[in-house]
Amino acid sequence: ALIKSLKRFKLSRILVEATGGYERKVVEALAESGLPVVVVQPMNVRQFAKAQGIIAKTDKIDAQVIAQFGAMLKPEIRPISNKKIRYIRDLLARKRQLMESRTQELNRKHKAEKAHQATHNRMLKFLDKEIEWVNTRLSKRVAEVTEWEDTYRLLLSVPGIGDGVAHTLLGELPELGTLTNRQVGALTGLAPYNRDSGSMKGRRRIRGGRAPIRTVLYMAMLSAIQCNPTMKEFYNRLVDEGKHKKVALTACMRKMMTILNAMIRDGKEWQQA
Repeated sequence: ALIKSLKRFKLSRILVEATGGYERKVVEALAESGLPVVVVQPMNVRQFAKAQGIIAKTDKIDAQVIAQFGAMLKPEIRPISNKKIRYIRDLLARKRQLMESRTQELNRKHKAEKAHQATHNRMLKFLDKEIEWVNTRLSKRVAEVTEWEDTYRLLLSVPGIGDGVAHTLLGELPELGTLTNRQVGALTGLAPYNRDSGSMKGRRRIRGGRAPIRTVLYMAMLSAIQCNPTMKEFYNRLVDEGKHKKVALTACMRKMMTILNAMIRDGKEWQQA
């Protein structure tokens, strides 16, 4: 009924606030009907309202503010992924949830009395089985996306990059290979942002971007600085120059994403320098 009603109008944008996933079905239905739907972050809309001195919050006021936000700022309309890719992203999200639960259970087990170890072991065994099921599904579904075949092969040619990172990059960063160095750093949340004022030079910090990519890349880089000579040399050089180890690791992550972006763009496998 909503789609039928909206199609009567010539619309430039339909704005929907992100609600932790509850908006997903309506957004997908609108997009699949050819309507220009945009998902916006509630915090951005609230800051926009506060900038106008609008403190009150009701459904009617919210709708008006969201409409004004869209009319004035014109957020970019991005096409949504097809059903296959959305399903892969769901599997990736489920894997992250299961891995987080497994870590929590391991932490509980380390602090538990000996008499309670069995219940933790049973839960860990169950979680391992579920993670294995998700990994099997991921491998199968990724293999079905024919346009990813070359990209997947190129990613796996890099020492330190395994299925976990490759699947995440394919699902969460489909733009890989079409980005500039600055764009790939920003989208993955690895670009340091300035915090300066007058003569004061604040510490640069990374923020924003797509957190799932940054998380798996961090774990992969811990392996890469051991088994990948290029990353190992770069990391050791930064540490020898006095960089904090986490800063050096972040720089390695950013360098790796820049290299991966160039590899996919040029269609070339990893070449050891």
